[in-house]
Amino acid sequence: MVTLALSGKFFFNKTAKGSLYSKGLDIPIPSEVELQSQKVNFEETEHSLSRKLDTDACITEQGTVSDVVSRDASNATGILSLLNNYESMPVKLLRWSFGDVIHACANAKKCGLAEQLLLQMQSLGLQPTQYAYNGFVRAVTTARGFNAGMEMLEEMQERKMKPHNSTLAALSVQCSKALELDLAEALLDQISKCPYAYPYNAFLEACDTLDQPERAVRTFAKMQELKVKPDTRTYALLFSLFGSVNAPYEKGNMLSQVDSAKRIKAIEMDMAKNGVQHSPLSMKNLLKALGAEGMIRELLQYLHLAEDLFYHTDTNFGIPAYNTVLQSLVEAGENHMAIKIFKSMKSCGVQPDASTYNIMIDCCSYINCFKSACALVSMMVRDGFYPQTTTYTALMKVLLDFENFDEALHLLDQAILEGNQLDVLLFNTFLKKACDKGRIDIIELIIELMHQEKVQPDPSTCCYVFSAYVDREFHSTAVEALQVLSMRMISEEDSTRQEIKMLFEDDFILSEDSEAELLILQFFKDSEENLAAALLNLRWCAMLGFPISWSPNESPWARRLTNNHEARSKSCRVSKHDTFFGQR
Repeated sequence: MVTLALSGKFFFNKTAKGSLYSKGLDIPIPSEVELQSQKVNFEETEHSLSRKLDTDACITEQGTVSDVVSRDASNATGILSLLNNYESMPVKLLRWSFGDVIHACANAKKCGLAEQLLLQMQSLGLQPTQYAYNGFVRAVTTARGFNAGMEMLEEMQERKMKPHNSTLAALSVQCSKALELDLAEALLDQISKCPYAYPYNAFLEACDTLDQPERAVRTFAKMQELKVKPDTRTYALLFSLFGSVNAPYEKGNMLSQVDSAKRIKAIEMDMAKNGVQHSPLSMKNLLKALGAEGMIRELLQYLHLAEDLFYHTDTNFGIPAYNTVLQSLVEAGENHMAIKIFKSMKSCGVQPDASTYNIMIDCCSYINCFKSACALVSMMVRDGFYPQTTTYTALMKVLLDFENFDEALHLLDQAILEGNQLDVLLFNTFLKKACDKGRIDIIELIIELMHQEKVQPDPSTCCYVFSAYVDREFHSTAVEALQVLSMRMISEEDSTRQEIKMLFEDDFILSEDSEAELLILQFFKDSEENLAAALLNLRWCAMLGFPISWSPNESPWARRLTNNHEARSKSCRVSKHDTFFGQR
């Protein structure tokens, strides 16, 4: 088509319906097999076209192509200016066709090929259209992220070209996926018409991730203003965003439950107005919202509704919905109801998964029944689910409720030997119970195990350890431990801690400015809770007159814990050795 367009030897006519056709256009279409093995050599094509422009005399309405090139011979960009001045129907079709192929590259996720095509257009002097830019933006943002798309948007603005709504939508989606809400919202505001809810759904999902419902309200209002019809995913996200009022910050109360019920009713009325039915995802989010607010009666009502709607049509719906309900019941203290629902789902043929078993094992910790927990583990293994970290955490909670620290430690050692990826929640389960019972020995053992397993503490870890020492009136040790844990909460790497020291020590930790703590609190808004808590802890240690050391492993307290751990490990190895030869 490039060659035919430059030759200018054929013309297009229109049918009665206005469609373009040409008797002279005869381009062989290779088979699919040939296409897979054939590669386009743009450099060779461009070189041959340049030679053709120098030799052919192509008759056009404005003269010949050679004449145009001759007139622009003094200009180094003769080829570029050639097609800018030559707007015959073949050239227009060529420009459209480049755009079509670039769009095909976007659909096939061929970013490199799309880039080559755009460069080919520019080298031939074909000014890329908005349609071509739209396809190219879609291709590059998928492969390289939103920054590459924003660069193309700036280039369009420099060329005084207004981007298509679909271009803005594609860019907004990528910004939402990168959680760049300011940029994503600004792009959505520029859209004048959008037939699909997809870009708005992507933004709502980002708002849900970052817990910014106020932005979601503006976006939904924008959808209504542009008459964009919400789909099932839109409503699923609305239930997730607005179904609960207080959670996860505080438990539901009578006022929040009334407010939550009003919100849910309003969302369902809007669903009915737009003719949208509940989907498995929307129902799951609705059940989760009801559980978070502690609305148990409504939770069970919607569970039965979900069973009627999806039990026979969506086999994948059952387990996620039941898990959501069971988790909500356990958290609300409705343990016997959770057991009843678990038995009911089993009798109906709904096969539990690993999450179901972990929830029910956790339920056993609230009813103080280790025997039932062991029975559930046995059922879990028979069904092909091997115990994971969450399973061990739930089992340890049951044992710790009986103050059986020795057996709980054996379970912890087993979890470590099996190579499970341990998390801070597991260790905090130990620390909380040890703090309540004043078991300093257990606390020090768990803290050193965390250090050996490279599990970073969190604010709860610091609270349990500090409180345990203070309750025993070991105030200096409490401050020393708090400082070590705060340093480890920042990072386990010495190099990273030194970087933090240069950035924050003088202006945040040692500063005498009364606004220093307010500045530290800003980190909470950026979802950097651990860093904010660590800086506050270190600042309070400095205010108490304790020197700040950025090498926590050199602390006498930390060294003592390490020595105790090594002695315990050696003792365990000797014990296992004696047991082995005794059995022999």
